[in-house]
Amino acid sequence: MTSSPVVAGIGEMLWDVYPERAHFGGAPANFACHAASLGAESWMVSAVGDDALGDRALDSLRALGVRCDHVERDPVHPTGRVLVTLDAAGQPQYEIERDTAWDHLAWSDELARFAARCDAVCFGTLGQRSPTSRSTIRFFLEAVPPDALRVFDVNLRQQFYDRDVIEASLALASAVKLNDEELPIIAELCGIESGAPRETVRTLMTRYGLRIAALTRGPRGALLFGEETDDECAAPRSTAVDTVGAGDSFTATMVMGVLHGLPLDRINRHANAVASFVCSQAGATPAIPDALRTVA
Repeated sequence: MTSSPVVAGIGEMLWDVYPERAHFGGAPANFACHAASLGAESWMVSAVGDDALGDRALDSLRALGVRCDHVERDPVHPTGRVLVTLDAAGQPQYEIERDTAWDHLAWSDELARFAARCDAVCFGTLGQRSPTSRSTIRFFLEAVPPDALRVFDVNLRQQFYDRDVIEASLALASAVKLNDEELPIIAELCGIESGAPRETVRTLMTRYGLRIAALTRGPRGALLFGEETDDECAAPRSTAVDTVGAGDSFTATMVMGVLHGLPLDRINRHANAVASFVCSQAGATPAIPDALRTVA
């Protein structure tokens, strides 16, 4: 593996729009930003509108070192937004806008050529909510080299997933990352009898031929599974300020560790440390300190 593996996030790019402010995000975009900060040649594959939010999204990615050559500009559909409102008790309510630019991400020969260069790609469920983007993501996964790491970051959002999407994604993946709230949902959708988390994850890995699986558990750390062994690691103590983006940073750190051939325990410790740091900062993609960037 070269010192700068080619890594891509594919799927949604969007803005969380509050009454008084907007934050850029989307799980694949957050992943790409964290991968760039950890030393990857990191790319985003998505689409934004030909609008001001699209301009700002591209500026945000480029400022964090992410290549945007494969982010399409859509003159018809707007940049994705999640409208956030607060109820009387101050609890947020989310409305993910439909029919936005990334729902129309189109497959092309150029994307096929780029996919053939990738060492790893990360995708989720929300980016597959439309037939167009779903088929493009699946074509991309089929076009990467056979030994590339294809990471399914489950990342369930509202009603934008079903059994077919979950099972097809697992079948195309070589790695999965999910949290302890998502695991029983995935098990039920896949017809796996509920049991101890380790047993359930192992069943998923065996059924779908996965090389790597990560089960994140918030402040309790994570379980990381290889083909023959697993590792349990507690999260370092930190004061949580903003948990958005922490899971994406875990995924990016895990991917970099796997690509560099590190053992499971070192990967898990590093990924937990990076995720804990992200939780202690405001925003989904804070600058990772130099001391946490080392992957070898």
